[in-house]
Amino acid sequence: MTQHSRDTPQFYLTAPSPCPYLPGRHERKVFTHLVGDKAGDLNDLLTHGGFRRSQSIAYRPACDQCRACVSVRVVANEFRPSRNFKKVLARNADIVGEQRSAVPTSEQYSVFRAYLDKRHRHGGMADMTVLDYAMMVEDSHVETRIIEYRKRGVDTGITGRGEDLIAVALTDVLSDGLSMVYSFFEPSQQSRSLGTFMILDHITRARRLGLPYVYLGYWIEGSKKMDYKGRFLPQQRLAPSGWLRVDATGEMLSEPQD
Repeated sequence: MTQHSRDTPQFYLTAPSPCPYLPGRHERKVFTHLVGDKAGDLNDLLTHGGFRRSQSIAYRPACDQCRACVSVRVVANEFRPSRNFKKVLARNADIVGEQRSAVPTSEQYSVFRAYLDKRHRHGGMADMTVLDYAMMVEDSHVETRIIEYRKRGVDTGITGRGEDLIAVALTDVLSDGLSMVYSFFEPSQQSRSLGTFMILDHITRARRLGLPYVYLGYWIEGSKKMDYKGRFLPQQRLAPSGWLRVDATGEMLSEPQD
């Protein structure tokens, strides 16, 4: 790869393929490579424009006649948990989250494999091996962290570290927020609502870091897999005119936000 191609991103368009979220539709994506010294700055810029990162690729939907995928980011400092969210937090009061360098482990892969086999056994990631998982974690040219969630043990108060690993989040640190790249959990712990808990924890982490947003990826109204992201309010949703605010009542404001 030449220096010119490293400094000047080249964008490509995928061929149509079946949409994994809305039956009967097809998706296309525009993508570019995140490499070189400017990868972090480019990832910031593209995330603000609705892109997502997967390993060293940044992509966003570019579907013909469909705009169902809407980028969303939670306004961390203004977020207040609802009654249901408070119940999720209470249910997981025995969980401790530890931020680590983005280094894959066999323990993480064991949870990841169980998660895929139970929740996404027919999905595009179903055949991922331990080497594929390692690439997902390590193939990043931006500031990426792993957050491990463990049950508290007898020594947690002293060591700060829990015992059994039950959930993991792969997270990018941006200039204005945290971007949740991928998260997974032990399926036997489904009653804990760990997916929701990890988002709530990231909102708290962003607030502590003085970062205004938590990027959740794409909200898709009517999709069982993606509709849940609309519950974390207030949030901003990316429209052609810019980021539009959705307040705590669910009302969308028409003026673009900064």
